[in-house]
Amino acid sequence: MTTTSTPGAPITRDDIEAKFRDIQGEVETMETEARDYLGMAIAAVAVTVVVVAFVLGNRRGKKRRTVVEIRRV
Repeated sequence: MTTTSTPGAPITRDDIEAKFRDIQGEVETMETEARDYLGMAIAAVAVTVVVVAFVLGNRRGKKRRTVVEIRRV
């Protein structure tokens, strides 16, 4: 849909609008790709935080575990 003007001809409003629409289409494509990558990155960070919290909590629980001995007299 882009119109090209010949060299030396005046640039018209239609030429400018066509070029703007072309650039806008490229930007929208890049935006959707960036959102996809951002979503994957957020998910990866969330999983990493959960795993690290689990491992550290499990380790701390082993260190501070109370041992109770019950003896009959």
